[in-house]
Amino acid sequence: MNASMLSYILFSCLLLSVQAEYCGVREIIRYTQRLLHDSSVSCPCKQTAISSCSCLPFPEHGHELACFVDGTKHLMENNQSSNPVITRLYWTFQALLDRNLCKRLAHDDQCQYKTKGNVTEFLNKILTTYQEIEK
Repeated sequence: MNASMLSYILFSCLLLSVQAEYCGVREIIRYTQRLLHDSSVSCPCKQTAISSCSCLPFPEHGHELACFVDGTKHLMENNQSSNPVITRLYWTFQALLDRNLCKRLAHDDQCQYKTKGNVTEFLNKILTTYQEIEK
């Protein structure tokens, strides 16, 4: 094995180890903060109402990604004006879940929750979860 082949293998291993721990923390925090400042995505949580403002799941530990996927998918499908930030968040969470990239969040494919909240509360849950990872 020559030196260039060895350096290629080491570089590939480094890339894989970095990718395996990719959580998209800064990107998700930035998108979530942008949505929190956008009043058009905020509305009250009505448990009985079937509307674009129905309640979103607050995940139990170990179910964060699955619930974030479900919640952002609901927002994406029920937002009257398509919001590219919501769409980007959804696809980021879906990729993290599908590829098992973020080892710091347990990966269960099913969203399990005990409580739900409005859009603002849901976004704040995403924000606090990812701020904890960033620490």
